[in-house]
Amino acid sequence: MNRFKKFFAPRMQVQEQEFFESIRSITGYKPADLNLYLTAFTHRSMGFKNELGHVVSYERLEFLGDAILGAVIAEYIYNKVPEGDEGYLTKMRSKIVSREHLNELGLDFQLLRLVKSQVPLKNFGNNIHGNLFEALVGAIYLDRGYVTCRKFICKKVIEPYVDIEKLEGKVISYKSLVIEWCQKNKKQFDFNTYEDTGAGEIKHFAVKLCIDGRQIAKARETSKKRAEEKASKRAFFVLQEKMEA
Repeated sequence: MNRFKKFFAPRMQVQEQEFFESIRSITGYKPADLNLYLTAFTHRSMGFKNELGHVVSYERLEFLGDAILGAVIAEYIYNKVPEGDEGYLTKMRSKIVSREHLNELGLDFQLLRLVKSQVPLKNFGNNIHGNLFEALVGAIYLDRGYVTCRKFICKKVIEPYVDIEKLEGKVISYKSLVIEWCQKNKKQFDFNTYEDTGAGEIKHFAVKLCIDGRQIAKARETSKKRAEEKASKRAFFVLQEKMEA
């Protein structure tokens, strides 16, 4: 008996064929071990555990898929841009496998509809789409091997979504852009971030970005990282002419 079969048995009885066809439609081939894909779309809130007592969820496959995706993309860029140095290749790979881009892929493949979770889908943030896509890549790798996984990434990701020329001009981190500009021009910068609960139930963080003691932009978001990035983006457009000079 497959080690996950007893945990997924109810779902297999009711939805096995539908789930099987969904995976085949997305990947372009018949899955050999369907339980790998069931794991790739199972949230830890389901409480499934294997015989060792470990939680069964998409998180481990997400980790594996991230590594495989990065390797395939790195190989593609290496061959596609033979004149690119290490810094360029690293930057381009980061743009292709950015969280924003992976979220777009997960959305386009409508992966959220396949998730088994005790948490209402409306409560998930945008990153769930990218996480599921990485988990799917991990499942493909374990199910069919590197060669088939590489073909999937090339056909379903690189060919329809990757345009090197467009990506060269795409900013993946406004915060990094602002910091690099400040350091290059010997300017002092400060992200003054603090918790801002406001009137709502969800905790927010507010940030004020100051350069040389002058407030340039401010923003409010549900995480410190997102608040700093939003403030940096606003600062970029305020200082765009100077930064691009």
